[in-house]
Amino acid sequence: MTAATVSRALSDHPEISAKTKDVVKEAALRLNYNPNRIASSLRSGKTHVIGVLIPTAENAFFGSVIHGITNLARKQGYSVLIHECDELHELEVKGIQTFIGARVDGIIVSMSRNTLNYDHFLEVKRRNIPLVFFDRVPEDLGMPTVVIDGYKGAFLATQHLIDQGYRRIAHISGPVFIRTFSDRLNGYLAALKANNIPVEKELIYTGNISIESGMEGTRHLLQLPQPPDAIFAAEDFTALGILKQLKNSRIQVPQQFGIFGFCNDMFSEHTTPSLSTMDQQTVVMGQEAFKLLYGIITSDSSVITNNRCVIEPIPIFRESSLKTSIS
Repeated sequence: MTAATVSRALSDHPEISAKTKDVVKEAALRLNYNPNRIASSLRSGKTHVIGVLIPTAENAFFGSVIHGITNLARKQGYSVLIHECDELHELEVKGIQTFIGARVDGIIVSMSRNTLNYDHFLEVKRRNIPLVFFDRVPEDLGMPTVVIDGYKGAFLATQHLIDQGYRRIAHISGPVFIRTFSDRLNGYLAALKANNIPVEKELIYTGNISIESGMEGTRHLLQLPQPPDAIFAAEDFTALGILKQLKNSRIQVPQQFGIFGFCNDMFSEHTTPSLSTMDQQTVVMGQEAFKLLYGIITSDSSVITNNRCVIEPIPIFRESSLKTSIS
């Protein structure tokens, strides 16, 4: 039996008979043989490894997305390398360099909130390494993306606050140069306009997606001559900061003030009061990101196509916004 036959039998090649495969695999098991993956990757040009770059591991959102990615990747015979950049651009660049050095077959990325320069992503594109973005995506790079419909989610959240009787609704955003957060800002603005509520720039506070940012933004908004009676937050950590600051200010939620977040993070249902939010279907997002990447990896074309997958948000109405349910 030739070495080529043995190799094909171990890789379940369809041209090798079931009997031969059984003989080879039994011998491999008896001899404790493990294939040399490095040599195999050099021959095939594929490592069957993908890289996933996330901005932070502290947010359960990203862990849930990774769960969706790894589940599908494993079924297709892929291993996953994960790099967390702690919201730092320089660590994001280092992560991309690590993936390139590891000769990964493709990369899935959610950007750091501090990333303004995209040279490292353009280098990936120049090398024809398949690249897919999810959630936090760059503008104008022509890259495949998987995102939640943030515009629709923000519109529905703001409309809900209006329907609950709140009239001066503020927004604490994330970095608006990231489309994820500009879409949510635009959805908020559209809901105000649809209800003939004037847009007041003083009610829009640019935050940095953190508990501290939510607290700081709320303090700023409460000091206005005409403070708001509700806030739509760009994400749930900001919403948690809003809730903490309102408690410090002895303002009752939702009787006096409404809060609506975005993400449906694990803690959101366990706060007091529980937080209304938008579920982003995180596992689905991870699955769709891998499907998109896998489709590019297995395509005969060397051209990375510009595909965009948009996932529907699911409103989760909880105590923080249900003013009319209070008797």
